[in-house]
Amino acid sequence: MYARSNALMGNPQAMNEAIAYIHDEVMPLVQGMDGCIGLSMLCDRASGRCIVTTAWANEEAMRASEAGVADSRERATHVFGSSTPEVREWEIAVMHRMHESHDGACARVLWGEIDPAKADDTLSTFRMTMMPRMADLPGFCSVSLLVDRATGRSAMTACYDSREDMARAAGIATSMREEFSQAMGITLTDMAEFDVVLHHLRVPETV
Repeated sequence: MYARSNALMGNPQAMNEAIAYIHDEVMPLVQGMDGCIGLSMLCDRASGRCIVTTAWANEEAMRASEAGVADSRERATHVFGSSTPEVREWEIAVMHRMHESHDGACARVLWGEIDPAKADDTLSTFRMTMMPRMADLPGFCSVSLLVDRATGRSAMTACYDSREDMARAAGIATSMREEFSQAMGITLTDMAEFDVVLHHLRVPETV
């Protein structure tokens, strides 16, 4: 399974309009395309930073959809009041849910870099050592791990039931993250927290 992420830095005052645009126009568009298995939107209303992600059954479907979403992406820059979005394509390496996300859920996203030659070992270690422990975090909903095997880039998203739960889990999650990154040689490049404003990904479990 594959995903395309569109990261935008928009006008915070335009967030309600932007969310409505993605929900009312973009989501029906992509859901009507062959191989689409969902869409999600993460939003930091204070800064205007947003990530819209579409998921696809295979790489061919993702590639084939590119022409069909070009116009909506250009329109989004006007609605969001943003510059051209940063578009990345990923393999969905891990998807694990305790339960579905819901209105009011929040997410912490970690971006990192790994040695592409060690990607399989890193993913195996993540599944065996990190995932069982994440299930015990307060309010834990789900975790996904996206990778670009060619460059070694990765993006891990952990979803929680509420901001309060995410805050309560922060200390334990930080310790786990430091332990894992040191053991596997992962360089963390960015971290951000968001509201989960659209949660229509239907990606099946990978484990």
